[in-house]
Parts: sequence; C-alpha cells; structure tokens
Amino acid sequence: MKSWFVALAAVSLVAGGASARQPAPATAAGAPPGAVSLPVYGKANPGKPADEMSAGPGSEVRNVTYPTLTPVLPKPGTANGTAVIVAPGGGFMFLSMDSEGWKVAEALAERGVTAFVLKYRLNPTPKDDAAYRDGVMKLILGIASGKPATDIADPGASKDALAALKLVRSRAQEWGIDPKRVGMIGFSAGAITSLKAVLEADGDSDPSTLPPDFFGYIYGPMDAVEAPANAPPMFAALAMNDGMFGKENFDIVNSWRRVKRPVELHVYQDGGHGFGLGKPGTTNAMLMPEFLAWMEMQGLLTPATRP
Repeated sequence: MKSWFVALAAVSLVAGGASARQPAPATAAGAPPGAVSLPVYGKANPGKPADEMSAGPGSEVRNVTYPTLTPVLPKPGTANGTAVIVAPGGGFMFLSMDSEGWKVAEALAERGVTAFVLKYRLNPTPKDDAAYRDGVMKLILGIASGKPATDIADPGASKDALAALKLVRSRAQEWGIDPKRVGMIGFSAGAITSLKAVLEADGDSDPSTLPPDFFGYIYGPMDAVEAPANAPPMFAALAMNDGMFGKENFDIVNSWRRVKRPVELHVYQDGGHGFGLGKPGTTNAMLMPEFLAWMEMQGLLTPATRP
C-alpha cells in the first residue's frame, strides 16, 4: 500500500468519536500564539465559522464555508517585504492545517517572509463520521484509479485565493510588504488552488485581480496547462512514488517552458503523496530549504526597496 494512501486514509479514519462531531474552535486551531484570522472577503464573507468541523485529532478541518487568512509574521526587524500565502491540501474535503499550513508559514517567517495561511472553502462532507470517512476513501480510490484530480469540484477555493491575494496587496503598507512580491505555495488541492489563481486571474480587465507574483506547486497534478505568456515563476516538487500524481509526466513544467517562463522542478525518490515539509533523513526534507533557495535566487529574500 502506498504511503500517500496510508497518510491520507489515516486522517479520515482517526476522525471518529467526539472530535469529528464537535464544532471547531472560533480561533484557528494550531495557529501561532497571537495570530488573528481575517475574513477573506471582509464583511461580505460567505458562510459561517460554526459550519467548520474538526477532521482529526490535530488541526485538520472540514466543512469550511467561511474563508479566512491568518498572518504569521516574521520577528520584528527581520521582514524582507516578501509575502507568501500558504494553501494547505486535503482533496477539497478537509485541510491539513498543521503539516501544510502553520509549519510552512512558520518556516517562511523565520526567513523574513510575511506568511499567510489560507483557509479556503471546501466541498461539504456529512456530519456523520462514517459517511465522511467513506467519502474521503472514495476520493482517494477514484484518483488512484485514474480519475483526473481536476474533475474534483472546486467549492470556491480559487476565488478565495484571488481574494486573499487582493486582501494582502490592499494592506501591503500596513504589513510592510512589497505588493509586487506577493506569492503563493500550495500543497495537493492547495497546489491546484494556487495554479487556478494563476490561470484564472484577470489583471488586464481588473487590476485588483492579479495572479501571484511567484508560486510553489507542491505535489499537484502534472498535466499540461495553457500557461499565460506572462506566467509567474513556478517552483514544482513531487515524489516519484506519489500514488496520485507520480505516474504522470511532468507536462506542466513544459507548459512553462513553452512560454519561456522561469520554472524549477524537484523530484524526490521517496515521500509518497502528502509529505508536507518532509521526513527527516530523506531528501524530501529539503523541500523548504530548496524553495527558500529558489526564492533567494529570484531576489525575493533580499529586503525590498521601499518607495
């Protein structure tokens, strides 16, 4: 059995008992002390926080209808003016807020990046524990059998990502951010969400709806896409034994190469699907250092020049 299957199935199987039936707390579970979640659309935010439920013993959540953005700020005096919105994965059924959210944001903040964890809208799952677990297993088995991940219904996640980008840029001065250095990093479904933010942005007709200025695409589908002529630089990473997307070619990288846009690909021998920041002692544990080195190569870790 593939490690990706074990890891993803474990999330659904442990979501039993009282933990899965209790509403999630009003404050973001697992967030760094003092972090305050912001509604992505302000007073016009859809949904309600009370819909959210725990998806396991950690900070995984499901049934998110009320999208939020939680800043994870660098220590005073260390910010470099670059921002990254972090989009966790979970098949649009739950969000792995810890391994693909808070830990990623904290690693970025340690290098002076102003990070934001995006809790985007999810497809509804049954409140009943067993029915929820069955739904997750069907999703896993469907993709493993060849169903395209892009067929999974987007509950509004890509719109939430674009709104989050707009929110960060609109408050750039407050957070000490260069509005032209706002990127994303997404994992699995979060990678799909980040990619859609690139492909669906319409900055030509609406200057406030701009794509990320750069993005990390971590164990997302590798299928070819029609990359924009001005596609932002992309950092892509995948494990060779990824049971969901490891059987594909790396056509998405060639999509960037065809339009002569910057792209970097890292393929690890091991890790399966959903390895987060990696397992110590394996090469996939180099994911974040390599992403940060790539950012540094783009000049994104050098302090931004204030106007």
